[in-house]
Amino acid sequence: MTIAEHVPVSPAFVGRSADLAVLRAALDRSAAGEPQKVLVSGEAGVGKTRLLEEFVATARGHGVLVAVGECIEIGADGLPFAAISAVLRSLLGQSADEEAALAEGVRDELASILPELGRTPPRGSDLADGTARLFDLTVDLLERLAADRTVVVVLEDLHWADASTRAMLAYVVRSLRRGRLLLVATYRSDDLHRRHPLRPLLAELDRLRAVQRIDLPRFTRAEVTRQVTGILAAAPDPADLDRIFERSDGNAFFVEELVRAYAAGSRAYLSESMRGLLLARLHSLPEEVQQITRVVAEGGSNVEYPLLLAVARLPEDDLIEALRAAVDVRLLQPTPDGLGYRFRHSLVREAVAGELLPGERSRLNRRYAESLEADPSSVRADERTARLAGYWYAARDAEKALVVSLRASVEARRRHAYAEQLRMLERAMELWDVVPPDVLSRLRPPDGAEVYPSGDGTGAATVLGYLDLVAEAAVAARWSGDQERALTIAREGTAGARAQGDPLREAWFWAQRSQLAQDLALGDGRRELDRAHELVRDQPPSAFHAEVLAGLAAWGARHEPGPDSLASAERAVDYARQVKAEYTELHARLVRGWLTADIGGIEESRAELYGVRRRAAELGAVGVLGRVSIILPSVLEGMGRSREAVAAAEEGVRTCRARGLANSEAWVGCNLSLSLFWLGEWAESERVLDEAERVARSRKARGLVSARRAQMALARGDLAESGRQLALAREHLGTHDPQPQLLISPAEMAIRIAAKEGRFAEARAEFAAIVAAGFPPGTERYALPLLCTMAAVEADSRGVPELEPGRAAVLATIREHAGRLRLLVPVRRAYDLLLRAELHRAEGTATPGHWARAADAFAAVERPYELALVRRNWAAALLPSREERPLAARLLGQAYAVADGLGACLLMDDIALLAGRARIDLTPATAKAGPAASAAPAEPVPDPSAAADSADAFGLTARELDVLRLLARGDSNRGIGEELFISPKTVSVHVSHILAKLAVTSRGEAVALAHRLGWPPAPPKPPL
Repeated sequence: MTIAEHVPVSPAFVGRSADLAVLRAALDRSAAGEPQKVLVSGEAGVGKTRLLEEFVATARGHGVLVAVGECIEIGADGLPFAAISAVLRSLLGQSADEEAALAEGVRDELASILPELGRTPPRGSDLADGTARLFDLTVDLLERLAADRTVVVVLEDLHWADASTRAMLAYVVRSLRRGRLLLVATYRSDDLHRRHPLRPLLAELDRLRAVQRIDLPRFTRAEVTRQVTGILAAAPDPADLDRIFERSDGNAFFVEELVRAYAAGSRAYLSESMRGLLLARLHSLPEEVQQITRVVAEGGSNVEYPLLLAVARLPEDDLIEALRAAVDVRLLQPTPDGLGYRFRHSLVREAVAGELLPGERSRLNRRYAESLEADPSSVRADERTARLAGYWYAARDAEKALVVSLRASVEARRRHAYAEQLRMLERAMELWDVVPPDVLSRLRPPDGAEVYPSGDGTGAATVLGYLDLVAEAAVAARWSGDQERALTIAREGTAGARAQGDPLREAWFWAQRSQLAQDLALGDGRRELDRAHELVRDQPPSAFHAEVLAGLAAWGARHEPGPDSLASAERAVDYARQVKAEYTELHARLVRGWLTADIGGIEESRAELYGVRRRAAELGAVGVLGRVSIILPSVLEGMGRSREAVAAAEEGVRTCRARGLANSEAWVGCNLSLSLFWLGEWAESERVLDEAERVARSRKARGLVSARRAQMALARGDLAESGRQLALAREHLGTHDPQPQLLISPAEMAIRIAAKEGRFAEARAEFAAIVAAGFPPGTERYALPLLCTMAAVEADSRGVPELEPGRAAVLATIREHAGRLRLLVPVRRAYDLLLRAELHRAEGTATPGHWARAADAFAAVERPYELALVRRNWAAALLPSREERPLAARLLGQAYAVADGLGACLLMDDIALLAGRARIDLTPATAKAGPAASAAPAEPVPDPSAAADSADAFGLTARELDVLRLLARGDSNRGIGEELFISPKTVSVHVSHILAKLAVTSRGEAVALAHRLGWPPAPPKPPL
């Protein structure tokens, strides 16, 4: 049903006022700049279209730009992006003056769904990025169109939507964040059987709070009365009204049909079969009219007039008369573009098509196919091949259906409609055994096809084979999002290639299975990669051999960086150059640059990565550009070059955004956010992270966003939010593919959260779990902060009795792993100095000199947060010496100023506690009193008055301080009471007061804080 053309039978708008109000309220909110999404559901004929007619009329009356797109049913295949294409075509057509500006720079990419815009770009090595770019460009175009005016987009009949349209709709709904736009989509709820492909999308949309639902019920008897009265312009006979309501059961369309029969004096509405009712009017028409409706029914949802003229084989005057009669009785209506005809209601078309005999259906489809081949211009170019394939298939001509289905699969792939490509390829696979062998031997790859791969590994087959179809289908299934189907097809391909004795082809399928194993959480993919490598090891150099080696190197860079992985990258570069496969060479060089940094080739790595970025931009290698945009700033950050990393990441964000690489943009944004965090630009870091979260698509990208949020929340002092984000990060990262870089940082945050909450035993358990696997080369940037954190936890928990027995073992483990890490760059050496200071603090042997050296190192690498932390500990080491109090005061003032500027609440609290016990005023003047000395001062002299001062600072009484000292010794309430000659109940009251005054939640936290502030311990227990 088409909103633009349908003229309602009843002039009265019946029974949908509340639903119309919901749509108008959504329109008002969208006009305020908040994109809205509404789903309208109901059974066929219940009145979805009439509701939208009223709403659209209101919207257009207020100057709103409206575009309508219909999902079109063509057999079981659909047309990729049909509804989306119609919407964009309408919007750009209504914005003719702005079309050039809106499509500036992206015409070729949008041409995949709007061929009239330009030339569809050829398919290169960036298959993975085509869909992402197309989806992101569509969202960007909609947001730009709705930037300065209100836009309503209506998608009708989602129950017929192809997989590509469903995927794009899901992305659009999730990604629309700005613009004055209202998206309304309709679907027939009675068509959704248990396994209907729309069900998963609806379930996903139901989980989004931004999506509203309108479910239209059938009319009540009172509403049917109003509808019938409006149609007849008079009150109906009560008996007839009763029969109409009984037979229609409140379905608005059935009411219309029954009223027409009633008005004509027919009693067809008394038929037991509603299908008979739908056909009753048709059977009363002349035979020529009935025949033309059968022809239209088999042609699809819309049939163009020139095609209909050729298939009907009637004199044109007779055809026009038959069409006029069908339109007059409201069986058919012109299509919205005025170029053809369609049934007024899809239920009638289905009923008419169901009347056709099998031989009649085959004959009509053959005539459609022959007519379309004779005059291709009769059908729009973007629909032509898919419809022709459907006609030949329904005509049961296996040879022609196979050939055209192959051609349609190539067109679908070029449009990034991978689900439709998969269906065409699976149809071809189904027909393969039916077509005679001599016909198969003459088949060649369709023009523009890239069959994966030929026997020589070049990807340029001259004769089409069955395994070519299997390989293409595996890729199409993977990129359509059906990884399980892709894995099934890849397994079939592996067995087929093995049976044919084709090692390169078999290796190719194993490489596909490696990626699919990771996608489906079935493993890390290494076993499959090793099998692929084993098959190509003794083969001569080829493009695919280079791809396998590059894949092995990339896997190694993520899991086991080292000489073996670097050697694979070197060989991949060499093989790719030998066979002139530059895209593969760029990928291999990218991995080589990444691994070179891990072994200390800092400048060589930088030169390689910048060179890859430059060449990829020249070639337009979108996939390589996306990967280098992620890896380059990450490698620079690992070198401690945070300023340079920020510049590289900002360039990467622009690159990914311009090319529609949404998920890559999210990764780059997370890297940029991290560099900004270390540089102390936390507000900008959070802003960048918000943008990254908006475009993140994959589980790992969303997990990385959560990991960054957990880090920020922890530094801000929000332990609850940090724990929540950490749980989300761990849900997405490392569950089936344990990459060290995705596991170590979350473990470090878990240790810090546990320690801050006084759960020291849990912190130790977390540490033991992460160090069990060790820290491979290339993970120093993550391992060193973790080791520093654990050493600090051990230092902070000194004095907790139950932890003392295991402390030496934990410190020994920290030293053991630290001794294996390579300190290749200044930032790592700074962390090493911090680690040494924390280890000494944990053993009670730290001196101001340890902290002074760490402070110098962090000042040199621009790490303000770490520098403030070190200055706080340096000041703590100085305070027992009265001579060093002025320096300690300056250090505390400087550290507090930085922590306050960052919003580092936990660090601010620690500094304030320390300053409070030392009675140091944390004013701006304190921080500016003079630069802190960088040389280590003389060894401190303990100050016996420190405990009394600190007790006063917290408001602890002498008795409470005594209780706290005995708590630190590990005494129970009863034991403390016996030593202090008070009751256990009184001890419990004292403990509650201590926890409140120290602002802690457990005895362990209180004891750890007392130790950190230097309070003297209780005397040892007397011997029994």
